[in-house]
Amino acid sequence: MAEQKTEEKAKPEHTHKPKPEEKKYDEKLIRILSKDIEGGLNVYVGLTKIKGISWSLSNAICKSLNLDKKRKISSLTPAEINKINDFVKNPNIPSFLLNRKSDFETGEDKHLIGSNLELQKEMDIGRLKKIKSYKGLRHSIGLPLRGQRTRSHFRRNKRKSVGIKKKAVKK
Repeated sequence: MAEQKTEEKAKPEHTHKPKPEEKKYDEKLIRILSKDIEGGLNVYVGLTKIKGISWSLSNAICKSLNLDKKRKISSLTPAEINKINDFVKNPNIPSFLLNRKSDFETGEDKHLIGSNLELQKEMDIGRLKKIKSYKGLRHSIGLPLRGQRTRSHFRRNKRKSVGIKKKAVKK
């Protein structure tokens, strides 16, 4: 009787079911808005790799173009990539999602990406330096702008010091 109980308690052999084949995406680079993005990333995450596209704007792009946020970028069709390019160049979204509200020169709301954003930022800093505003002076000296203390901690990663070299001994 004890032998029967142990036989009943013996674990049945596991039969491994073959896993369904997952979709294999090409791990290639996809070019969106002159930026190479890894094909293995989700659309939501991949769009944020473009300079000038934040998480909230990436979410707005996915919702307005009816793209699945979890979909891999490598699975996008060329037509969908063109839609993304056109949408970012002419966004039809609320102005609070744009990165250049009431532009200094034109007064209009617009969204800049990539090298245009970097150039505009440099021009803004140059304008502040030229008119010698407080922020411009702080930029030129290399100090923090927004009221942070300067006794410590603002120097982090500012300049790398060069080690002292010993002078050659004359003989």
